[in-house]
Parts: sequence; structure tokens; C-alpha cells
Amino acid sequence: MTGKFFLKLLGLVVLLLVLEAAAMELVFVPLIAGKLLERTPGETFLLLRNEILWSALIALAVVLPVAAWATHRVVTRLEKVVAFARRIAGGEWSARLTVAHRRDELSAMEVALNQTAEQLGQSFAEIESRRQELAAMLDSMQEAVVAVTAEGFVRWSNAVMQRIAGTQIRAGRPLVHFVRDPELLACVRGALDQREVRFGRASSLAPGRVFEINAVPLPSGGALAVLHDVTRIEVAEKSRRDFIANVSHELRTPLTSIQGYVETLIEDPHPNKATTREFLGVVLKNATRMNRLTEDLLALASVESPDYKLALQPARASALVEDAIESLGGIVVDSDVDIESSGAPDSLVMADPDAMNQVFGNLIENALKYGKTGKRIRVGARLLRSEDASEVEFTVEDFGPGIASEHLARIFERFYRVDKARSRESGGTGLGLAIVKHIVLAHGGRIWAESELGCGAQFHFTLPLAPGPNPPLAPSP
Repeated sequence: MTGKFFLKLLGLVVLLLVLEAAAMELVFVPLIAGKLLERTPGETFLLLRNEILWSALIALAVVLPVAAWATHRVVTRLEKVVAFARRIAGGEWSARLTVAHRRDELSAMEVALNQTAEQLGQSFAEIESRRQELAAMLDSMQEAVVAVTAEGFVRWSNAVMQRIAGTQIRAGRPLVHFVRDPELLACVRGALDQREVRFGRASSLAPGRVFEINAVPLPSGGALAVLHDVTRIEVAEKSRRDFIANVSHELRTPLTSIQGYVETLIEDPHPNKATTREFLGVVLKNATRMNRLTEDLLALASVESPDYKLALQPARASALVEDAIESLGGIVVDSDVDIESSGAPDSLVMADPDAMNQVFGNLIENALKYGKTGKRIRVGARLLRSEDASEVEFTVEDFGPGIASEHLARIFERFYRVDKARSRESGGTGLGLAIVKHIVLAHGGRIWAESELGCGAQFHFTLPLAPGPNPPLAPSP
């Protein structure tokens, strides 16, 4: 450290030397001059030696306290600088030095250190803000992300990855301690060792879920793995394949029958009129079945489409039930089955009348096919009120053989049949309940089935109440 500080120290030393010389000249020289005249040479030497020693001691007595005071001030200020540096090293960016109002090098250094600390604090605050923003963005992603070091230790993972792993993934520990999927570990290891992008597919990371893996090397020597959940895509693809297979199977059966009967008629040079009529009846039956299947496929495609629109309007629940019974009464009469109402409130619901006719039609027709032995179908509705919602529950009930419990969860799936042989004999396509489900869901309602073997089946669905006042429901008996 040079400059003003040392100039001040040098000036202090010079001043002390000048003071000592003045004291010698004004005090000791007169005393010595007077005494030298009365002394012998030996005594004069001793006197000079004593006077020099005393003058040196007096000079030291004056200089040492001043030097100690100046040194103490410098050391105290340097100790404050060291303590300040340690606080900054510990991450205490708000630490500042108290700057003395002097124009020396130490004061300039203190000002410079305060400015440096302020800039470092701002820089680290900005870095921390960006880190938190990045962490929030990665946590908000639907994809799972995990970063590892070159040694395979976890550097960071987002919240999605934590949920998938089912445990807290801790930074600084090997990835293999938290993830057991061999495909994911192989992709990460390949990105680390070969320094190239690796792709894979993990199916054992979480039960029932499939993930596409994209592992890329990082410039720092580690690797980053991104997992995209493709479970829905897999389910949709499987559903599409099953749908095509089911449609192909449903069409193949009547087409094979039609082809066989038509070929028989063509190859017979003298066809019997009664036989021809019988064969043509079978052809017509199968053609009707194919036409019904085509109509149901078009209806299902329509209700599943995002563009499917409903003409919702307030309608009384009792009117919907009465219209369903009246419009389908003719079909039921020919089957020797009675259809009756179990009552319905006058509450207003939001419904598309045409769509509701389709819902009741499919449910009543389904009850007619599979509950015919019960000789009775009951249609009704009741008002449901709770703290969460208000809705009307509609029910179509038959008194046939019922449905086993293992089928109830899947009964609304496309082409799902409880009894396939019996369904084909009755001309069912396996799409009616799927259509009903999508229409009810489009209304904002719910649908489910309840049944016990030998006790018939009940199909329930709900519709939300229309906004505005609704008449109260009479107490149930």
C-alpha cells in the first residue's frame, strides 16, 4: 500500500525527529555546555554518554505510543475488512463496510469493496431469480425431467419426476437408487458415455404408464433425461386397433352370410320360390344389421367429435319421461313387455330433447333385449340436491336376469357385450350404451349401471338443473 497513507507516516517520523532535535538544541545542549566547563575529559565523556542515552529514551517514549496508536488504527480497519470479506464469502450480500470520512487508500478500498459487494449481491439475486423461474417452469411441465452429473449422480429433478418415482429424489446421490427402470438407466448411461442423444421407452417406471425417453448429453459433462407420458396415446392407439378389429368382425359376419346365401341363389339354376324367399329374408336381415351398425358408428363418431353441439334448453324432467314412454310404447307392445313410469319431478333440467330421445330409446331398447323375461320396464326420475350440486337422476330399470358385477365397469365401452352370442341374436351392435354415455357426458351429467344377478338391471344418468327457480320435490314415500 503506497501513496498518501505512507506519506502521512513519513511526515510523522520527520516531525518527531525535528522535535527531538529541537529538544536537544534547546534543552540538552545548554545543560551540557555549562557542565563541560567544570569537568575533566573522562567526566565529560560519561556526561555526554548519559545525555545521549536519556535523549534517546525520551525520543522512544514519545515515538512508540504514537506509532502504536497509528498501527492500532490501521490494524482495526484491516480487521473490519477481513470480517467483511468473510461475511461476503458466507453469502451475506447485505454486508457493508463503514467508510471513514478520510481521503486515504483504506477509505478508497472500503468504498470499492462496498460497490463490489453490491454488484455481487445484485448479480446473485438475478441468478437466483432466474433459477427459481427455471425451476418453476420445469415443475409446471407435464414431462418429467432429471439431470445427472458425469458420474451418474442426480443434479436436479422436477416435481413430475418426483411423483413418478414415488419417492424423494435427492441431489448428490446415484440415479439408480431412485429409478429402477432399465431402459431409462440405459439411455442416461448411453448419453453420458457416448455423448449422443438416446431414445427409449419406459414401461416399468410407474404401474400402468408408458413414457418416451429422450436423454441428451450436457456441455458440463452430465446428461439430461426428459420423460414424456404417452399412456393416453397408447390407450388411444389400442382403442383404435380394437375398434377397427371389432368393426371388421361385426361387418364380416353379416357380409359372409349375405355372400353365402346370394352365391347359393346364383348357383341354383332352378331355385325354389319358398327357399328363395327364405334366403332373401336372411339377406335382408343381415343387410339391416349392417345398416344399423353403420348408423350407430356414424352416431358414435358424431357424439365423440369435438364439434358435437347440443341444443340445450330448459325441459321438465316429467315431460322427458312421459315423451320417452309414449314414443317407445309401440315397440314395447309388440314384445309383450309393459313399460311404466315410476314418477318424475317437474324440475327443469338443461337438455337437448332430440338427444334425450336417443338416450331413452337406446336404454329402453337395451332393457327390452336383455330384460325381456321380466315382462316389465320402469322409467322414472328423482331430484338430487347436495351442497356441491343439484341435478335430476333418471332411471331405466328392467326385471330380467341382471348383469354380473364384473361387467358393470365396462358395460359402456364400445362393442363390449355381456353375452356376445345373445347380443348378436337380438341384433345388437354393441354401440348403443357407448352413444348414451357420450351424450350424457356432453350434457354435463353422469351415467352408471347397478345390477345383481336375478334381480334385473338399473341404468341411471343425471342432468343438471336449469338455472332459475325450480319447484320443490315432494317427499319420497
